[in-house]
Amino acid sequence: MENQNKKYKYYLLFFIIFLTSFSLGFFVSENIKLDDNITKNQDLNSKVGEFIKDKMLKKDLNLNLFWQVYNIIISNYYSSDELKEKTLEYGLIDGLVKSLGDKYSEFMTPEITKEFENTLSGDFEGIGAVIEKNELGVMVDRVLKGSPALESGILKGDIIIKANNKELKDLSANEAVSFIKGQAGTKVELTILRAGEKDLIIKNVTRNKIKIPSVDTTDLKDPEIGYISLNMFGENTANEFKELLDTFNNEKTKGIIIDLRDNGGGYLQTAVEILSNFIKNKEVLVTTKYKDELLNTPYYSENSGAIFNKKIVVLINGNSASASEITAGALKDYNKAILVGEKSYGKGSVQQPFDLPDGSMIKLTIAKWYTPKDYSIDHNGIDPDIKVSFKKEDYENMYDRQLEEAKKILKKYIKLDSIPLTVGEYNKENKTSTGETLK
Repeated sequence: MENQNKKYKYYLLFFIIFLTSFSLGFFVSENIKLDDNITKNQDLNSKVGEFIKDKMLKKDLNLNLFWQVYNIIISNYYSSDELKEKTLEYGLIDGLVKSLGDKYSEFMTPEITKEFENTLSGDFEGIGAVIEKNELGVMVDRVLKGSPALESGILKGDIIIKANNKELKDLSANEAVSFIKGQAGTKVELTILRAGEKDLIIKNVTRNKIKIPSVDTTDLKDPEIGYISLNMFGENTANEFKELLDTFNNEKTKGIIIDLRDNGGGYLQTAVEILSNFIKNKEVLVTTKYKDELLNTPYYSENSGAIFNKKIVVLINGNSASASEITAGALKDYNKAILVGEKSYGKGSVQQPFDLPDGSMIKLTIAKWYTPKDYSIDHNGIDPDIKVSFKKEDYENMYDRQLEEAKKILKKYIKLDSIPLTVGEYNKENKTSTGETLK
């Protein structure tokens, strides 16, 4: 039951992409979510890079105004002896990227770049909490089991306004994380605003190593139903998923629940590899569409073996983003699964990391992705086939209404030959736990 309880990301979550991203012990839910469909296709990256470079070279950029401002600062700023050229350089680049008005495009210093690259590995050092951006700082969306944050008494809903007296309200989630995370054994003083408390709360937290499995399972006490929780789409996730999926490829197991709730995304290629277990070889799984139509790229199933043909229910919610939506969207379009829960986040853009010579990086939105039926979920999200929402008492009673309803739906689905189960068929004998007839 403990593993089930942790899934109430009414529960708390960041992750998005995202990616809802983890930054060494912090899962950034930012409501810039997550985390991000990152393309790892090196040949495509090269083509996109050349395209952007070509377009930039054709721009007649007048930098006279910049140099005037730069010289004014160098000549007149009171503490000019403390100015560092690298600081000004990074400020210029950061401002240039922010001027795009795209919350998914960002500049990262070498330090933040290193943390970002560790984000999808599942190994972190920090306090072990999931956060999202808040106008006052960052809000704790989830406290990880056994984490320093939990041991220190940090709660879901706490707003961290300072880290070691550094105000966080004007920082991005990634920037805020850089002040909160740190090496195992070191301490960070957090200033917290908590609902119902008149005074600010000070917490001194000793950081530690945090290990977040990208794939998890729990025993649902029903031999016919398997359960796989996907927490992120990291570098090793596809292999871990396949190993777990194979354990359910037996005579007893009739169907599985894939839990994508609060999964903010990750690598696009990982989503492709996971989907390849369910959709036959060479079928289109997702298409990325670029400003230059010549770059539009369909991604195909890479299945080289047997297709997993058991019944599938996929759990989604408002924090299921990017790669999670690619996965849910493809399974839905090919009638491979019933989607249960709440509308997904609606993060349908693709970010490409551009590495810079000094170790810094620009993460830039370069495309949007479309499901096999040519549907863009960007800002729209994916609707579940059967909507199930939590009630207030569910939180108090630690009752995962969505998972319990998914189990009922899957049991009914297992008995049917038709794919997928229609809402009408489900309504013949069932009502949702909210007492409302499904529509």
